[in-house]
Amino acid sequence: MSSDPQKTSANFPAFEFKSGVITVPVLNVLSTDINVISHQLREKINQAPEFFKNSSLLIDLQALDDQELNLAALVDTIRNAEMVPIGIRGATAEQKHAAKDLMLPVMSAQRSTPAAPVEPAAKTITAPVVNDESASDKATTSIVGNTVIRQPVRSGQRIYVKGDLTIIAQVSAGAEIMAEGSIHVYGTLRGRALAGVQGDEGAGIFCSDLQAELVSIAGNYRISEDIDDAVRHAPVHIYLDKQALLINKI
Repeated sequence: MSSDPQKTSANFPAFEFKSGVITVPVLNVLSTDINVISHQLREKINQAPEFFKNSSLLIDLQALDDQELNLAALVDTIRNAEMVPIGIRGATAEQKHAAKDLMLPVMSAQRSTPAAPVEPAAKTITAPVVNDESASDKATTSIVGNTVIRQPVRSGQRIYVKGDLTIIAQVSAGAEIMAEGSIHVYGTLRGRALAGVQGDEGAGIFCSDLQAELVSIAGNYRISEDIDDAVRHAPVHIYLDKQALLINKI
């Protein structure tokens, strides 16, 4: 017996829109030299292949101001590095037109005069939090205000709070904890911890035992391979000082 498609569509929704929060790396492009970008991007990815492989990536062109850029070549470079560009921001009118030809969404960003770069061109990648209207909230807990969690955070869980986050337990590998304020973990910190995700450079991360895959404050991050052995398996305070991410024993 065949069913009536119109009746089915009227009575049974085929989809729903939900607001979610996910972390997306941002590639801040500081050079128009595609060869230099390609070389330095591969160097960065080789430091933590599993972290970057098949990761979505937002391209930020704001620092280029009005310099000409071969956007198609840049997108090819990113895809060849096994990352997935999902859009651009801070673009000129010409770059926005090129993005549309490449089927890339153009996201809004206030253009401003960039500060002098402190790292080699095209090497900076930051990880802010963006809204994803299609993201499933199955593994995400979104909490408003200062929050205390007393049970372990398991692999695959993602926790986001709009204030400070205190966890009186361990954070497992594969878990992700995010806070607009500071993060305190009274236990082993594995997985990823991102504090000041809306740009609060005064936020910090405190933990009793540092074994994290990634730590980040206001988009400035370090992956496990960049963390000094002297501070591993130790109680630490992680904070920003003039855009430098510092990790000190407590």
